Amino acid sequence: MIRRTTRRRSFLVPAILLSLVLAAPSVSRAQALDGRWILDFDREDGRVQLTIKRSSARGNWNSSSGYEMQEFRGLSRPAGSAGKPARFELVRDAGTIRFEGELDEMGGSGRFQFAANPEFERAWTAMGYSALGTDSVFAFTLHDVSRRFIEDLRALGYEHLPAERLIAMRIHGATPEFIRELKGLGYDRLPAEELITMHRLPAQDLVSMRIHGASPEFVREMKSLGYDRLPVDGLVSMRIHGASPEFVREMKSLGYDRLPVDGLVSMRIHGASPEFVREMKALGYERVPVDELVSMRIHGVSPEYVRQLQALGFKRVPVEELVSMRIHGVSIEFARSMKERYADVTVDELVNMRIHGRSR
Repeated sequence: MIRRTTRRRSFLVPAILLSLVLAAPSVSRAQALDGRWILDFDREDGRVQLTIKRSSARGNWNSSSGYEMQEFRGLSRPAGSAGKPARFELVRDAGTIRFEGELDEMGGSGRFQFAANPEFERAWTAMGYSALGTDSVFAFTLHDVSRRFIEDLRALGYEHLPAERLIAMRIHGATPEFIRELKGLGYDRLPAEELITMHRLPAQDLVSMRIHGASPEFVREMKSLGYDRLPVDGLVSMRIHGASPEFVREMKSLGYDRLPVDGLVSMRIHGASPEFVREMKALGYERVPVDELVSMRIHGVSPEYVRQLQALGFKRVPVEELVSMRIHGVSIEFARSMKERYADVTVDELVNMRIHGRSR
């Protein structure tokens, strides 16, 4: 029994397992396999964390995923810190994984054995697929790629998807239900890669994140705001960069209605926020085009910079000139110094001075 003194909260998307499936050779029949397991009960979402470790001719690998406790037959959480013998199973359509070892109230470890389901293998080949290798059947079992799942996808027009694609769709939640919801919103027969991408976003550490995807709810909200049938890559980009329905509504209230998706995304990337727009509006810069707002943010034309220039007498300087001042290093200190020497100095002259090396 391996005793852990700290709670395990991290988990890994089983990319190693998926790469092993891609490398696995086809064989006429999946064989039994075994390895080690570690299980933790202390996930904050109430699920259990199962880590599987194996050694094979291709090297060592491990896969770690969260499961509902009821997915296991015979699994219960012991009381107390003393290890108790444990036997439980993960029974799926593709096969069964039998676990044996020790568990306490925190979790435990032991050995497992896997046996493929011959009926599933026969049904798989009857669908026109080549025979699966052991690693693929094992992955199907871990992630519950069942005959029902495959048949539901076929009924939706997704026929003869490769094994690794089916596994990825299960891992990332691109389920038949998800597909049907998107179809009802006008997204019919999307490529499997786009379905996977829409559902699995995101861009933070899996230790603490919860997955935020371009979900049907997100699509419905964007549709209600006038964004109908957005391209999938646009939806995904909006989710990655936080161009949320709330952001769209705020920009609309400021006079920016039906902005293009790339404009919304660019504003989010560079920090052209509603607050920035409001501050610039208060300084006399109303309805500034999106590309100019973004340029101001990129080059550091802040509301404070504009306020200080105005205090020096530089009123209503065009955006392109403000950007030029920042690009060429016309600081407030430099502008103030030149203003004290040359009361009628212009913005163009300040920029030219900096271009030609004038520092004071």
